[in-house]
Amino acid sequence: MKEQLVTTAASADELGVLVGAVGAAGLFSLLIVIVWQVAATWRARMLAAREQQYKELASKYAQLLEDTVELQRRTVEEQRQTLDELTQTRLSVNSMEKMMREIE
Repeated sequence: MKEQLVTTAASADELGVLVGAVGAAGLFSLLIVIVWQVAATWRARMLAAREQQYKELASKYAQLLEDTVELQRRTVEEQRQTLDELTQTRLSVNSMEKMMREIE
């Protein structure tokens, strides 16, 4: 009967070790999955933040492009006005020169 108790105790120890090993493996697996998911969530948030920054940058670029086009349009208009004024001034000066020559 003592031999049977020793065999039963040995079997119980082996079963306990097996259960402990399976439990430890399960715990480590759970921790790995948790760390993996936390890392994946963090990466997704970072990608979303980067995407938002790209959208903001594209919006700023579009606004700057519109401002540049508007500024160029104004500059061209001002240059046309300046050219027209210079042309009028040249005509006036030529007219005055002609009058001065006729007076002499």
